[in-house]
Amino acid sequence: MADQPLRAIFDGDSSLYDRARPDYPAELFADLTELTGLGPGSTVIEIGPGTGQATRSLVSIGAEVTAVELGSNLSDVLREKLPEVQVVNAAFEDWTPPERVDAVTAFTAWHWVDRDVRAERVHTALRTGGHLATVATSHVRGGTADFFDRVQECYLRWDPATDPAERLLPPEEIPPVTDEIDESPLFGPAVRRRHLSDITYRTEEYLAVLQTYSGHRALDPDRRRGLLTCITALIDDSYDGVITKTYLRELRIARTR
Repeated sequence: MADQPLRAIFDGDSSLYDRARPDYPAELFADLTELTGLGPGSTVIEIGPGTGQATRSLVSIGAEVTAVELGSNLSDVLREKLPEVQVVNAAFEDWTPPERVDAVTAFTAWHWVDRDVRAERVHTALRTGGHLATVATSHVRGGTADFFDRVQECYLRWDPATDPAERLLPPEEIPPVTDEIDESPLFGPAVRRRHLSDITYRTEEYLAVLQTYSGHRALDPDRRRGLLTCITALIDDSYDGVITKTYLRELRIARTR
């Protein structure tokens, strides 16, 4: 079962989440539409939409979106921002779709869904020939690489869960994200497409996005304060208050058998 406390932790500051979390590359949605045929009138369930970082793009291709969001505060923000989207405040595992849809999507949220039931529940929600589209996000080596080497000292000092051997890998060394969907008889062979993007952050912007991550939010308040103070000093003193982070987003499309 997905970690219940952690997967609900994002709801604690929905306005920060909405302000800080980045959108997804347009090229990713071009691949999504090419591989699935989604377009005007297509029906889509999005699992864990947050405040709509990917939902906006689904709406822009003309899809009729039902967004299933666990957090009540996140759901409220999403309803206000995208009134054309049907927002369901529930865990996907506990909700029964009223009808089958063309696609089920999860953008950096699939890992929060209960692995014991998610394949079967998605398959039940999809029409024959429908698609599951998941996006996994990884932080990879690139951007201001030297900063990310040096910032590990802050994590080693303030976050007890930090692995001393942990280092960012270049994107070509990141293996495909695989799980039970890739072995399930309910789905055909998956197709994957990868997208790299750089996002440049000022100090306060980077601190904001860090505070939307589950691991940072779960830290003891004193440890979190110490960590963020350490990171602030490093960016301001050594990088003139600006750093760039490289994201790898892997789109996986699996069609129902």
